[in-house]
Amino acid sequence: MNQENAGVLYIDDAVSRLDDFKNLFGKSLNVFTAQSVVIARSILAQHEVGVMMISQLMPGTGGLSFFESTAQSYPRVIRILLTGFPGEEGVFEAMNNGLIYACLPKPWQNQNIKQVLKNALEVYYLRKHNIELTYKLYEATYELTKVHK
Repeated sequence: MNQENAGVLYIDDAVSRLDDFKNLFGKSLNVFTAQSVVIARSILAQHEVGVMMISQLMPGTGGLSFFESTAQSYPRVIRILLTGFPGEEGVFEAMNNGLIYACLPKPWQNQNIKQVLKNALEVYYLRKHNIELTYKLYEATYELTKVHK
């Protein structure tokens, strides 16, 4: 499942869920886990994170609030929200506005989360590659304009 080396960050205040996630994906993905948003911010600052997944119910701040507060600093990160209440206020709006890539039920189904993470990482790498190609195109165009002056 791991195409490159960008990490998947899972944030949840339940240690047992973090352990379950590490056991499920620790061998196939570059997994980071955080029990708080403070730890999550530190991980984001120190590592390339391609996908970030958070429980909506977190002490101190909700998952959506955390995504809103990090979206500008980490715009390329694919965001997945876990909630036991998918109809919760703001979830549909966040999906429609592109703040979150997916909203998954909590507890998750292993096959479902595997597929969603695979797709999310693919989107991350495609976007990253697109940015790199756009930059190369810009450089080539710039060089051509210098030659033709």
